[in-house]
Amino acid sequence: MSPRIILFVGNFFFSMFAALPTFVLLPYLSSFMPAAYAGLVIAGGALVALALFPLQPRLVARYGAQQLALFFAVAEVIALLALATAPGAVAAALLIAVSVSLQPFLYYELDLLLEATIAEEGTTGRVRALFLTAWNIGGLTAPLLLGTLLDDTSAYGRVFLAAGALLIPFIVLFAARRLPRGGAPALSPMRDTFACIIRDRDFSAVTFGHFLLYLFFLWAPLYTPAYLHTELGIPWTSLGWMFSVMLIPYVVLQYPAGWIADRMIGDKELMFVGFLVAGGALAAIGLLSSASPIAVILLVLAASRVGAALVESMTEGHFFRRVTEKDINSVSIFRGIWPLANLVAPVAGSLILLFGNYQILFASTGIFLALAGSMAALLIKDFR
Repeated sequence: MSPRIILFVGNFFFSMFAALPTFVLLPYLSSFMPAAYAGLVIAGGALVALALFPLQPRLVARYGAQQLALFFAVAEVIALLALATAPGAVAAALLIAVSVSLQPFLYYELDLLLEATIAEEGTTGRVRALFLTAWNIGGLTAPLLLGTLLDDTSAYGRVFLAAGALLIPFIVLFAARRLPRGGAPALSPMRDTFACIIRDRDFSAVTFGHFLLYLFFLWAPLYTPAYLHTELGIPWTSLGWMFSVMLIPYVVLQYPAGWIADRMIGDKELMFVGFLVAGGALAAIGLLSSASPIAVILLVLAASRVGAALVESMTEGHFFRRVTEKDINSVSIFRGIWPLANLVAPVAGSLILLFGNYQILFASTGIFLALAGSMAALLIKDFR
């Protein structure tokens, strides 16, 4: 199996493992604490990840991305299996914080390993789109498994057990063959790298756009299932297939979008449209009620992912056209916005729910994403 195929297949299993618990985190935490405070547990894990993320470039230089990926995957399995044993409230909160903190580290290693397989930057958009497609197929499959596992119950331990088991193939794949490491990493002080990105309008705009996307990746899968299940009363068996349909745009749009960006119009226009669609649809979720037809709910959910799929394909492709696997400090900052978003998004969500409701949450976050995202898209410099 070629290194790139190993990375694609590994990303598929990584996606399934990451998606399964995310859908149930808020309902699970809400079983022993108020929903307004549940987001703070996720923020706690993100704070740990954010503090440790600057160490990643030196760890990669010393141990290699592949060995670190294996280490983080094994640690995730241990945390998830411990969660499956139904620990007490304090232990469960700590284990969830650990699991949340490890995910950005694991994805960072995959980034570097994939970039080491790309020889020509003209293929970056297509290769990254295929990588994202593998991720999205896994994400599409996960909700179907979720509905089967829960079957209208609250047996969330099954979900954590299945998520841990899904990382076993990932570990086997990465332990079986050594992957390319690429050239020697170019280490420079993280402060200098950050300053360089800030001074470069294109770099800073695409990085900010990607930060907004990660906010969406927290707000949408964290609060949408909780709203639809607890507020509107839609059972998990129905939500499972509905979420799978919702995620289809990720699978069918991202590779064509990457091809169009590589060959035809560039990234700016598609990113701009994507933010408007994703933000508008996220705001519309708060308008849904128990009387809303299933078809309307599906249309709103799918529209949000059409926009997010375009944004993700464009921000990923645009950034990695500018860097190589040697620029691990730049990649560290780009991926470091994941734990930053994991910190900001649940804190903002908790504050809104503390003083408002789900309708205000979706309206405010959706409008913010549409406006801020479209501005970020207009500031990037198209390569075409």
